[in-house]
Amino acid sequence: MKTPSPHLFRAVAAAGLMLAAGISTTYAAMSAIAVTDLNIRAGPGPQYPTIGLVARGGAAILDGCIQGSNWCQVSVNGVRGWAYARYLTTDLGGSAVVVEQRRTELAIPSVTYQVQPGDPVITTTSEPLELIGPVEQVDAIAPPAAVRTYITANPADTVYLEGEPVIGAALPSTVAVRQIPDYDYDYVSINGQPVLVEPATRRIVYVYR
Repeated sequence: MKTPSPHLFRAVAAAGLMLAAGISTTYAAMSAIAVTDLNIRAGPGPQYPTIGLVARGGAAILDGCIQGSNWCQVSVNGVRGWAYARYLTTDLGGSAVVVEQRRTELAIPSVTYQVQPGDPVITTTSEPLELIGPVEQVDAIAPPAAVRTYITANPADTVYLEGEPVIGAALPSTVAVRQIPDYDYDYVSINGQPVLVEPATRRIVYVYR
């Protein structure tokens, strides 16, 4: 399966050569809302482990974002980590706006990340891939336990994509999925997490956490 180029994370790598910057005392803590169930990761990239979750509609305190990257440092229920800014909204003049799209107007401070020994690294030469289109509403499903058992017994190599595995996002056509016997949905591992995919639309309908 294809995995993204290191160029996908070049902004993170460049920023990672410096110590995480402090937040300006003139910056008032900003609350952001998750538009979907969203991972909080230990570092600014899909290769880092998840350390928390902000539920759809839940609030996170936004500390700042890495310059040239879609990753922002947030605090959620006492857990401080990194979240993908395309799935976070905040208020701007009485309207909800996507953090990633309006960072300058929101005056969100820049932060950096210090790469730690043992941090996970993605090594590949292929072109970067990303989840397609905005997150859309899909019918919720409740997969039987036998499906998880099958996936565990037949693991798929993870595919790293720009973004996060979230319900409603669509997979690129080049990402191969696997069939599950006698079941309506396929599966694949995205950014380290197994997901169920609707074959006709290639939209994610369930994320195993």
